[in-house]
Amino acid sequence: MSSIKIGGIEKFSIVDFPNRMAAVVFMQGCPWRCPFCHNSHLQDVNAQTNIVWQKFMDFLKQRQGMLDAVVFSGGEPLVQAGLADAIREVKALGYEIGLHTGGYLPERFKEVLPLVDWVGFDIKAPLEAKAYKEVTGGIADVAKVYKSLQALCASGKHFECRTTCDPRFLSIDDIYTIADSLKNMGVKEYYLQKYRKIPSDTDTTEGQCAALVENEKLSAYLRDSFEVFDVRI
Repeated sequence: MSSIKIGGIEKFSIVDFPNRMAAVVFMQGCPWRCPFCHNSHLQDVNAQTNIVWQKFMDFLKQRQGMLDAVVFSGGEPLVQAGLADAIREVKALGYEIGLHTGGYLPERFKEVLPLVDWVGFDIKAPLEAKAYKEVTGGIADVAKVYKSLQALCASGKHFECRTTCDPRFLSIDDIYTIADSLKNMGVKEYYLQKYRKIPSDTDTTEGQCAALVENEKLSAYLRDSFEVFDVRI
């Protein structure tokens, strides 16, 4: 049985793995402190939870033939050393595997990459040290993120990259910079995600939240740059 900590479970989702009906495991722990995070309760890897892995496995056994996939999300799944074993257990039941990650640990990412069927890779900011540290609370090592993304591009796996457009930290020029970097690396599928205000953000207006994702010139550029581009509201 895998030694992992789970902060939450969603028993049915049609939005976390493209074209699949999935259950989602929200794994406890994330080293980053992104200001737009709506799962801040998952950040502390040592936080106590009441979710037992074996009970989730029992649930998956009951849903065989009804669900297509299981998505490991977070938090940041790569924080937990037992991730690969957990994926193997689920995969043995016949489920496809999705992974949501920011590429925090390239060595662990390379370990689990052969086991997954699809990856949603979060791009927080332009792939530059200063920008990444600003958006992740001064923590992220952009060189590690870049290594993980290189491995993903070379893997042949189906994946997407996506960026949450928090106007407090990202500008239109930043999105152009991100897009050019991803295109040059061979990324084919890219999404912009509208920033949903966290409860403590009382200053950002709805117009500011929508400005990046509704910019027609930027959207046209991104459609020309990637085989698949869309905006998630």
